[in-house]
Amino acid sequence: MCATLVVSGCGSGPEQTKGEPKANFTIQVLRASFPAKQSIARTTALVLTLRNASAKTVPNIAVTLDSLQYTENYPELSVSKRPVWVVERGPGAVAKPPVQTQEVASPGGGETAYVNTWALGPLRPGGVETFRWIVTPVKSGLHVVHYRVAAGLGGNAKAVLPSGAPVAGRFVSYITPAPPPRHVNPNTGRVQPGEYPKVPGSAP
Repeated sequence: MCATLVVSGCGSGPEQTKGEPKANFTIQVLRASFPAKQSIARTTALVLTLRNASAKTVPNIAVTLDSLQYTENYPELSVSKRPVWVVERGPGAVAKPPVQTQEVASPGGGETAYVNTWALGPLRPGGVETFRWIVTPVKSGLHVVHYRVAAGLGGNAKAVLPSGAPVAGRFVSYITPAPPPRHVNPNTGRVQPGEYPKVPGSAP
């Protein structure tokens, strides 16, 4: 399966899953960050830092992101999927010189043959890997992004928390139509960003 509008390239699936052991690998989430308040066209970062807390090497540490796009129901659309965030750069090193597919896939060497999934290869016991996406919001409103971590792409190697639960979580972000206005602080003379509007449904 190849990528949709916003993420993932087309790679060699069989090569990425070959020889994957059937086992659980304990993964700790050291950092999971994505701004709760954002604005259209203002680029930001989604970051996940993971540690292999098991005694075995993870075959291929991978993360799947859901809900980076939404379904538009206008009639006669050639493609119903539309991005909420455009991925400017995905996890992994950028090829130098850039490869030809860069024009149709976001830079970043972690792309896989699976939609919305990035993998950064084996992770030794005690090793730490950071997945970083540079994204630009393009649709205002309240949105939820779910993430899932895997220890491989074939479904045999599973990532679990120390509790034994799947490694998964979510980010809730409110995207405003425009960034908050800036102003000059009369006491310091410095330009300060304004405040984002209150997120619908949040406490005062």
